Amino acid sequence: MIDRRGPVDHAHREAGATFIKVSGRDIVDGFGDPDGEIAIAHRLGLADLSHLPRVGFRGPGTRQWLVLQGIQVPHDPNRADLQPDGGLAISRSWTELLLLADLYGASGACARLESMRDEAQDVGAFVLPRYDGMFWFALNGERSIACLAKLCGVDMREVAFPPGSVAQTSVARLAAVVVRLNIGVTPVFYVLGDSASAEYLWGSLIDAMREFDGRPVGLGAMRALAGEFE
Repeated sequence: MIDRRGPVDHAHREAGATFIKVSGRDIVDGFGDPDGEIAIAHRLGLADLSHLPRVGFRGPGTRQWLVLQGIQVPHDPNRADLQPDGGLAISRSWTELLLLADLYGASGACARLESMRDEAQDVGAFVLPRYDGMFWFALNGERSIACLAKLCGVDMREVAFPPGSVAQTSVARLAAVVVRLNIGVTPVFYVLGDSASAEYLWGSLIDAMREFDGRPVGLGAMRALAGEFE
């Protein structure tokens, strides 16, 4: 089996992370203090979700084909819609969409749709593999908006950037996609971008978080946060 390491895995290992297998890949479960990490996630936590499944599609037939496959496609660009299986569909333009798995990697939708690449291509929907080329971070907590304000010029307050909003913008001077969610009353921002920039952006986010007493958290804290409101 190919050893697939994430772009910031070495930083996690140096910090004493523990890992679990999700969809055949190692993902950070936590850093040794599960209850403490849940409290951090409520305040300001940063999780690396880069080993969870995701896939993109681009082309004139993308929207129609994905709808036929049961995906709830956002009506407009720069919007994100939660899926019944807990995943997320992100509309980057009228002809490009990105699909993210649920926090358990259990739905199988990304793998299923990627395996249908020939059928999709026949109708003008072309697969964009995103597993290895795109990082996926999650900035959580009540202080996440203030933290992002240090690195991004977009107004992330809920009145201007409500849940489901998508910004294709610059974060710490790097091109990134920022998606706003809420888990209960807790703001969650997915930050996605080129894996080549992941290590730099992770470090930039960690530096910005220190002012607000933020720290890295694992997938366990993210799942616990979601479980509080199920």
